[in-house]
Amino acid sequence: MSSWHGGDSSLGDLLHGFCMFSCVSSDLPTCEATGAPTTNLYLPVLYLLAFCVGLPANLLALFLLLFRTKKLPSTVLLLNLTATDLMLLLVLPFRIVYHFKGNHWDLGEPFCRVVMAMFYGNIYGCVLCLALIALDRYVAVVHPFGAKRLRSKRTSLYMSACVWLAVLAAMLPLLLSQQSYRLDELRITTCHDALPEHEHENYFLPYFATLFTLCFLLPFLVILFCYGAVLRTLVAAGRRYSHAVHVTLLILLVFVLCFLPSNILLLLTYTDSSLEGDGEDLYVPYMVSLAVSTFNSCIDPFIFYYVSDDFREKTRNALRCRGDAKTLSSRNDVSYSSSSGARTKVTLLSMSSQRGA
Repeated sequence: MSSWHGGDSSLGDLLHGFCMFSCVSSDLPTCEATGAPTTNLYLPVLYLLAFCVGLPANLLALFLLLFRTKKLPSTVLLLNLTATDLMLLLVLPFRIVYHFKGNHWDLGEPFCRVVMAMFYGNIYGCVLCLALIALDRYVAVVHPFGAKRLRSKRTSLYMSACVWLAVLAAMLPLLLSQQSYRLDELRITTCHDALPEHEHENYFLPYFATLFTLCFLLPFLVILFCYGAVLRTLVAAGRRYSHAVHVTLLILLVFVLCFLPSNILLLLTYTDSSLEGDGEDLYVPYMVSLAVSTFNSCIDPFIFYYVSDDFREKTRNALRCRGDAKTLSSRNDVSYSSSSGARTKVTLLSMSSQRGA
């Protein structure tokens, strides 16, 4: 590796051995994408917006779920979703500074590995949590007779353990491989943006292909199937469930807009640069779509929690430092406030009760 960093080497020689997403063409005299406003200004602004909106919204939601909400099986899944959202948001400041500095990383190789592992690990942790929440709601609405047996706290804990094991497995390859490289010609040290060609083809391409298949495509199919069945059930029940239908459609729309573009472009970027191109044309769209995917973490609290009148009341009471006696009662509270708001929660649970009667 050190021979690639020699001070007397040309930029073309330097980049010959690298698969550069920010500077991929070996005959370019300068790295246009590295200093472009898209990566140095627009990307960090997108990350900053997601961080500023998402962090307080998720922290408040976490507080309410922990201390003002009855601990139902679905609450366990929602807590895990909030935790993965928060862990993703907490690494965004380091990405923000990195891009504002012109894609220059000065916090060392170990911390670069940690940040990238946390970033990708928790993005896919969010996807897995959303898939399990969709599965939980599918059982409650479409198969209400088996809901009492299947939707237990123990089942939710097992599902949560599977999510965190998957997150850890997704993080390990990034933790165990070098992520930062010094580019002397540009006087910067990149973090995950410049990778040796042989590692790109033999290590990162199989890794991200596996991640795409197991942590995005499979959960995406689960979400489509579960919410599709839920929508059919709600539509067949009549207009009184229109609010639940609208919120379910909103959840699907947000998921598709936030995660589908970045995952498709991720796969295309790696396969294009390895098989027939250099990935240059896809780099900027992929980086923008990756930043957009973090908006799911700041949207989640609003479409899963704050859409509920009941949850908003809890929020107002918490901000006024007032106790909320209703949350300590024995009624079923947030089982479905996360997906469908207060009216949706009532209608979905009442539908389950009616079918179980």
